[in-house]
Amino acid sequence: MSFWQRHQVFEKNSIILIVGILLAIAVGGLVEITPLFYLKSTIEAVDGVRPYTPLELAGRNIYVREGCYLCHSQMIRPLRDEVERYGHFSLAAESMYDHPFQWGSKRTGPDLARVGNKYSDDWHVTHLSNPRAIVPQSIMPGYPFLKETELNGDNVADHLKTLRAVGVPYTDDQIANAAADLKAQVDPDGNGAEALTKRYPKAVVRNFDGKAGAPTEMDALVAYLQMLGTLVDFKIYNEKANLR
Repeated sequence: MSFWQRHQVFEKNSIILIVGILLAIAVGGLVEITPLFYLKSTIEAVDGVRPYTPLELAGRNIYVREGCYLCHSQMIRPLRDEVERYGHFSLAAESMYDHPFQWGSKRTGPDLARVGNKYSDDWHVTHLSNPRAIVPQSIMPGYPFLKETELNGDNVADHLKTLRAVGVPYTDDQIANAAADLKAQVDPDGNGAEALTKRYPKAVVRNFDGKAGAPTEMDALVAYLQMLGTLVDFKIYNEKANLR
């Protein structure tokens, strides 16, 4: 039997074929699983990443509730066209506190991983209320009701406790002050603003929807969008990466 005909042994004998398949799966499985026994974490440690503030977390919940992830991914791949359009490629550490994460490949609209600080709060409020006022050809639905809906923060402390149970490092202090921090983030002149920024570095404190009074769902969603991609200093990250 010539070398090129030896594969017929596998084609004509199902037992040998099954054993070969099982061996291939076993070897592949060991290659995938073995590193997990000696690696402490598969996520690279990155400076600047922190858990969401209560207001940002509430905004993220609204983002998920309204199905924004169905048209917008939050995962920039390390490809030239994506990096030039959206910014630095996404890091696993940036989503380490997401439950669930907002990766994906569906992009009816642009990727939002680096949308933070790209536009003003007024732009976001207008775009979310009436997308066609910004982009006439947009097929995105409007969410004007968010600006009129007061944010319900009654269960925010319980949400932080639940996230801590699955590994998000919220402290007792952050949980105890969750309801106060949610309101403080939209009141830059209030007494709680300074304490909030100590608990959550780089947290932006301002009136996001432009309306006075209690925080609205629009405040929360804009606060979430404005922090996306802003926690990591990529200049420092790239300098450290080059030194490794």
